[in-house]
Amino acid sequence: MTNYHFVGIKGSGMSALAQILHDMNFQVQGSDVDKRFFTQIALEQAGIKILPFQKENIQPGMTIVAGNAFPDTHEEIQEAMRLGLPVIRYHRFLGDFMKRFSSIAVTGAHGKTSTTGLLAHVISGAKPTSYLIGDGTGKGEEDSEYFVFEACEYRRHFLSYFPDYAIMTNIDFDHPDYFANIDDVCAAFQEMALQVNKGIIACGDDEHLQKMQAKVPVLFYGFGEENDFQARNVVKTTEGTTFDVFIRNTFFDSFAIRSYGDHNILNSLAVIALCHYEGIDTEVVRKQLMNFEGVKRRFSEKKAGSQILIDDYAHHPTEIKATIDAARQKYPEKEIVAVFQPHTFSRTQAFLGEFAESLNLADKTYLCEIFGSARENHGKLSIEDLQAKIPESNIITEEEMSSLKSHDNSVIIFMGAGDIQKFQAAYEQTL
Repeated sequence: MTNYHFVGIKGSGMSALAQILHDMNFQVQGSDVDKRFFTQIALEQAGIKILPFQKENIQPGMTIVAGNAFPDTHEEIQEAMRLGLPVIRYHRFLGDFMKRFSSIAVTGAHGKTSTTGLLAHVISGAKPTSYLIGDGTGKGEEDSEYFVFEACEYRRHFLSYFPDYAIMTNIDFDHPDYFANIDDVCAAFQEMALQVNKGIIACGDDEHLQKMQAKVPVLFYGFGEENDFQARNVVKTTEGTTFDVFIRNTFFDSFAIRSYGDHNILNSLAVIALCHYEGIDTEVVRKQLMNFEGVKRRFSEKKAGSQILIDDYAHHPTEIKATIDAARQKYPEKEIVAVFQPHTFSRTQAFLGEFAESLNLADKTYLCEIFGSARENHGKLSIEDLQAKIPESNIITEEEMSSLKSHDNSVIIFMGAGDIQKFQAAYEQTL
């Protein structure tokens, strides 16, 4: 029996993959830094051992799965090499693993995690399905027919994958620390498209995706009439959203979702299109869409007195706008307050104007210090540069969160991909 050791097991993809292998009855353990991450909760619940980094963790007979963030000079990887053990990078391991199933990659600049979660939930209602979601959720079914997984474009990692199907939600310029410009991003997605074996489901409302070349059928979905799958007669309420689906201009069926904003209609359309292509019972699709609870850190709500607190991963101007739009649909009568922590100096620099524009859609904005990454922990610009572009915005610190109390009967959205959750936790303590 193979014993897998994960170097960096708290990473969102790594933690999900460890859960999948554990579910499939493999021996799994891993190591990471001491800091607590939300991704470790599921590992602990599954009884998967998490150790502090040290070379003594590496024992003969193990197979090492190494997180992308850790170089070959890491002490555990060095020890594995010394012992002659197989060391496989996360995305390579995943590329090989998925060959056992009908694999469906979900990729795009935005909406990957929500769409992967939704697709996994819907298909699981019909067939045994294993899945890996970028919020750290993973589930392995030994007799799986399908494997649904999130495929990230960062550093072109998704080029390790040759899936049967791909859902492509959109193309946008992000990760300016790696991609040169939008053309560079498009080139990466184009290369990925040529690696898909059976079919691509792509958002036809996205001008970049319309130009995609592929060797397999491409089905387009969206609001525009030229799409193969089109959403029409959309009705938005404070309870959710309903819409009709037309396939090549012929009415197909009506669907309801308990989520908000146009982006969630598009995510649902992608799932409906793929399920239709694979012949999954429409009744099952309708029921599963309606009872989907959402994924971690995507519009995750809790009530605190007269306020609604929302935790959201939005860290790009497009995502901030979508999150604020969704909050306005659900809570049209309430003041919308954004608490935003920019993620990485390069992204903040590249999108300074766009960040200001999207945050100005909130009624009031508070800004937290820029969250550097392991790759770049300082930069030329500061949070004051962003503040200068947002009228009446304030800078807030973990020690001084009480100013949020003055927003009675409001929705406070904590947004970011860094450690914005500690600001929400600090605020909850003041309550």
